[in-house]
Amino acid sequence: MNINSGGEFQFVFILDNAVLAWGLAACGLAQFSKLLFELIFKQRWRPSVLIETGGMPSSHSALVTGTAAGVGLQLGFDDPVFALASTIAFIVMYDASGIRRSAGLTAAKVNQISKENSNELSSETTLKESLGHTKLEVLVGSVFGPIVALPGIFFIGSPLHILQMIGLVSL
Repeated sequence: MNINSGGEFQFVFILDNAVLAWGLAACGLAQFSKLLFELIFKQRWRPSVLIETGGMPSSHSALVTGTAAGVGLQLGFDDPVFALASTIAFIVMYDASGIRRSAGLTAAKVNQISKENSNELSSETTLKESLGHTKLEVLVGSVFGPIVALPGIFFIGSPLHILQMIGLVSL
């Protein structure tokens, strides 16, 4: 496929953003690893963890720390954009282990009270309990992000670069 500089194929150039691609890859791999954690530590096969929030490791933490680390690698760790990316990462991780975690614990208590006081507790009235993360889940996710993103950016590059190397795209 030949991509010209006219407006018709400009959207393809988002594939040249290695930081975005590897940040998303870190998030996806962290989410997939929840299935492995569930299998190894809880000895149960539960594919639904692939689309659930909460659990080990935090995929949101992997996304924001992988992206922030990638920004630092490409622009420099002294760049203001890295400072912004890091600040957003800290806010997301604080929210996951603080506010969202508290909301999940509150939901669990409300569900318990409802169950004790009602014979008819349906899935429609049950509140979702797995919302946030423990500090350990956030920590593991925050380490997971850069471990995936930095080597990917440094050694492999962007998806567009990969497509060019295997001859599927020429610019």
